[in-house]
Amino acid sequence: MNKRYQVFLSSTFRDLENERLEVMRALLELDCFPCGMEYFPAANDDQWSFISELIDQCDYYIVVVGNRYGSTDEHGISYTEKEYRYAIENRYSYHRLSSR
Repeated sequence: MNKRYQVFLSSTFRDLENERLEVMRALLELDCFPCGMEYFPAANDDQWSFISELIDQCDYYIVVVGNRYGSTDEHGISYTEKEYRYAIENRYSYHRLSSR
C-alpha cells in the first residue's frame, strides 16, 4: 500500500481563497490529504497549540504568499508567518508559492 501524505497548506485566506482551492485540488489529485485553516480559526495561544500540533502531524508544509500579511497575534506576528517559521525551525519539507 502506498503512503498518503498529509500536507499543511498555509496562507492568508480572503485574498488567496481561489489559489488555496487550486492547491487543495492538486493535492487531492496527487492522493494527498490537505490540511489548513479551514479546520480552525486563527484566534489565540490555545489555537496556536492546535495549529502547531496539526503541522507536526503533516508530512509537508506549503505556504502560498500574496499581498496581505494576515491576522496577527499579540506580538504583531501573522499566523501565516508563525506557521512558516514553525515549519522552517522544525525542518519540515516546505514549498513557497506566490500568487501573481
